[in-house]
Amino acid sequence: MKITLCGSLQFINEMKNVESQLTQLGHHVLVPESAIEGRNKEYWNNIKKDNIQEFSNVMGKRILLHFGKIDSSDAVLILNFDKNGKRNYIGPNTFLEMGHAFGMKKKIFTLNPLPEDSHNDELVSMSSININNNLHNIH
Repeated sequence: MKITLCGSLQFINEMKNVESQLTQLGHHVLVPESAIEGRNKEYWNNIKKDNIQEFSNVMGKRILLHFGKIDSSDAVLILNFDKNGKRNYIGPNTFLEMGHAFGMKKKIFTLNPLPEDSHNDELVSMSSININNNLHNIH
C-alpha cells in the first residue's frame, strides 16, 4: 500500500522510524519534505523569526507538496504521539492534512486513538481507523 505519513515536525525521528518499519512490511511510504531534510520545528521557528514572508511562502508550498503526496497515496497514517502534555496530539497542520485526505476519499489510519479535544467531533467524522500503535494493522 502507498502511505503518506502526517504528524508534527517535533516527531521527525519517530517519523523516520515508522517509515523504515512500514517499508520493511512492504509498503511504499511518503514523508513530509522536512522529514527528508531533517528540518525540525526549531529550524522552522528560526526561519519564521528571521523572515516571516519567506516562511509563509515556503510553508505554503510545502503544504501543497504534501497534499500532492496524499493525493497519490492509498492512505495516510497520522502519527499522533503525545506532545507537550497533550495525549495523542493532532495539531493544526496534521488536522488540515487529515481533512484533505478525507476530501480525497483516502483511508485515514491513526497510530493511536483520537485525542479528546476541541475538534474531536470533526476528527471522529472523518472515520479514521485506529491501528493501536501496531503497524501490522494497516491493510
